[in-house]
Amino acid sequence: MAQVIKFGTDGWRAVIADDFTFANLERVALATARYFKSHKKIRNGIVIGYDARFMSREFAEKSAEVMANAGIRIKLADSIVSTPMISLLTKKENAAAGIVITASHNPAKWNGFKIKGDFGGPANPETIAKVEKDLAKVMKLKKLSPGKRTYQQLVEKGTIIPISMKQRYVDDLATKIDVEKIKNSGIRILYDAMYGAGQGVVNMILPGVSQMHEVYNPSFAGTNPEPLEKNLGELMRRVRDEGFTIGIATDGDADRIGAVDEKGQFVDSHRIFSLLLKYLVEQRGMKGDVVKSFSVTQMVDQQCKKYGLPMIETAVGFKYISQTMTERDVLIGGEESGGLAVKGHIPERDGIFLGLLICEVMANRGKSLSALVQELMDEYGLHEFKRVDLHVTEKEKQAIMKRYQRGVKEIAGYPVTGRKDTDGFKYFVEGGWVLARASGTEPLIRIYAEGNSREMVEKLLEGATQR
Repeated sequence: MAQVIKFGTDGWRAVIADDFTFANLERVALATARYFKSHKKIRNGIVIGYDARFMSREFAEKSAEVMANAGIRIKLADSIVSTPMISLLTKKENAAAGIVITASHNPAKWNGFKIKGDFGGPANPETIAKVEKDLAKVMKLKKLSPGKRTYQQLVEKGTIIPISMKQRYVDDLATKIDVEKIKNSGIRILYDAMYGAGQGVVNMILPGVSQMHEVYNPSFAGTNPEPLEKNLGELMRRVRDEGFTIGIATDGDADRIGAVDEKGQFVDSHRIFSLLLKYLVEQRGMKGDVVKSFSVTQMVDQQCKKYGLPMIETAVGFKYISQTMTERDVLIGGEESGGLAVKGHIPERDGIFLGLLICEVMANRGKSLSALVQELMDEYGLHEFKRVDLHVTEKEKQAIMKRYQRGVKEIAGYPVTGRKDTDGFKYFVEGGWVLARASGTEPLIRIYAEGNSREMVEKLLEGATQR
């Protein structure tokens, strides 16, 4: 059975009732407990939470039971929580680690087991590798259970402690966001929880805010809980037609964000990154390093040059950004897929925090989201971006990636002016770039492109995806 438990960047994800079973979950929970038993903060226990997916609560309780039977004190969320809540509480409780039962933005049939570090962000790659090493040993055990107490017995004994997390999270955000400024600005917000873990949180911070898809529906109404333009048609339409100032969407575990301006236009994470960087430097007067993943807009490079800020480029994956934030004085870090972290908060993606921060920007500047984006374009030029996922056979995947590895001289008629191989193969052309990255677990190639017009981006993608 060992072959079905494969860890990704921050833990384990699998299809419910296929590989994500109680039996496999017990193995992963026990391996995690074994690793963290020797952690210097283990006396403060481990924090566990769960999202709004099918049976996430039951999976969380089973994880708590296994780890508590292994001798670890567990603080378990008493209701659905977001991943950032677990990261924040892990740090505030000075716990050894945090665990979230979630598959983030994956389709409804998936679930997962995310591991968070004691610093309040994704566990670093070394930690994940060590848990995997312990998992290999656990897979060989004939008897898994390290104890015989049931979940209820462990609660009664006080080894598992149910705790309320939402109010503590909300109180924390209120110290970091100018909530009163937002309330008094007249901004009309429509929040789309996408049936995820953000439900019931935003209205605790801003009572009366308009919400959608904020009820429990573990099927996500047949959509993917990922705040991309293709999934936010209803939010975009309602913002435009009903006179909202901004639409904010968060994914399944509320760590990623998508935004919609007052015209019903989607605002991607690249523009959100640049918008927040400008605000933090120019309005809040903050400084620090800027960290971006390999697939993020070149506009950030231009901004760092203007502000005189060091810029660090990492491989794709928020774990690399988070790790850099724990090692250096980082102002803001972000990735292409909607995850950003800001100095003064946790080194973790937090969609609700980011959405409120965007509203603070609008309130302080007295400008609409579309006007703020236009300011960036006027200053740095038009930057358009698009990503396509190329579904291929394994043989095709290898052939295409070998072509990029050997090198190309032009893409869609644009001469190549430079190349970087930090993570995949990135080719620069005049006014843009193309990045090809192969999935390590699927017969899939992700092609990213940025250009100075939508037409240029489409041409680059067409040229880059030719087989």
